Amino acid sequence: MRVPIGARRTTLAGGTALLLTLALSPSAGAHAGHPAGARGSLVLVGGGLKADNTQVYGEIIRRAGGASARIGVITASSVPASQDPHAADPDTCNNSACNGAYYAGLFERHGAADAQWIPVDLDHIANADSDAVVRQVNSMTGFFFGGGDQYRYVTTLLNGSAHTDSKVLAAIRAKLAAGAVVAGSSAGAQITAGADMVTGGDSYEGLRDGSSPGYFDDATRLAHLPAGGFGFLHSGLIDTHTGAYGREGRALRLAADTGHDRVYALEENTALIVEAPRTPHERLAVLGPRGVAVLDLRQARTARSSTGAWSLTGARYHYLTDGDRYDPNRWRVLPGPGKRLLIPASATPVPANADVFRSAANPAGVPYSFLATARALAAGSTQRTATATTFESGPRFAVTFSKPSGFTAWTQDGTAAQTIVGMRIAVAPQ
Repeated sequence: MRVPIGARRTTLAGGTALLLTLALSPSAGAHAGHPAGARGSLVLVGGGLKADNTQVYGEIIRRAGGASARIGVITASSVPASQDPHAADPDTCNNSACNGAYYAGLFERHGAADAQWIPVDLDHIANADSDAVVRQVNSMTGFFFGGGDQYRYVTTLLNGSAHTDSKVLAAIRAKLAAGAVVAGSSAGAQITAGADMVTGGDSYEGLRDGSSPGYFDDATRLAHLPAGGFGFLHSGLIDTHTGAYGREGRALRLAADTGHDRVYALEENTALIVEAPRTPHERLAVLGPRGVAVLDLRQARTARSSTGAWSLTGARYHYLTDGDRYDPNRWRVLPGPGKRLLIPASATPVPANADVFRSAANPAGVPYSFLATARALAAGSTQRTATATTFESGPRFAVTFSKPSGFTAWTQDGTAAQTIVGMRIAVAPQ
């Protein structure tokens, strides 16, 4: 089968541009009647979860009961079999059923006692209120939401403009509240968000044009659902594939437009683990080979130039890697065991960066461009600021990175900035 990893640009089948009534629904009360917090945990992956990632698969299984773990796999964000021309070929299929079987097999190979596809998708929407499927959900000790298009989760597991839970989603929510683990990758991580869940968009177009409520076939257009996703996590917006696709710009613009003061920007093949979400005891940790950026907009301010171009100052940027922890209630980064303060020693100037958000229009663009500039500045002994620009012009945006008082970087090898705490970010038209 073609492994689902979360495409850079996805649209719903059918090809019509949509501005959805649901997107305009107020988020308040969307999950009324459900417990505000959870005893369980979330394991949120930024997409691109590799089959051999024993760290992340093992952590999900451990939290679901170890050798007795029973994992329910939900892949309703994939196209259904009826829309997959390769549905009959197990080697090339890429639909909800075959993707569910793929993930179920992976969980069992990584040590789960059992893993089963939960048969809800665009071909089986009625199953979301099936008592038989609810019984299947209630027999599970953990859940995994696969990648694809997060809006398909909205249309299959939530009830229309009311944005209320189907029976299956209500059962999963109750299991989480009682202590189960809920994991997801790419769209499966995005859908756990509360109000203003992102539905699409690229960084440059987002900075230039701002965000819009809805879902659009133009996947470069920065869009969000005000009513949000499932609301499992409320302490920040969520974005995925961040460094691989250069989404830091869109994350900053969406948060500023919608009044959010924090974003969790998840990298590929790496998990953000959330203990006791939506409680005073919520704690986060990073697990995997890459990292998670935390964008802090509490002191951020936006403005317009004389030509109407948007700008932002005062955002803070943290970058957490394997073993690092984060206390969302105190806004505090706790570097992981074995890491020590980096003493900047490099006198090499920060390399020029003319494509800070890895534009899809630039065939020479490289992933993790924004992070590379931040790390180079963190390791330098002389520069206090560095500027990188967008590939596109009209206007061209400049991103200024700076090391204010209180900035720190942490290392394991003595030279590289694995963890970054308190870098300042500003975005302005040139």
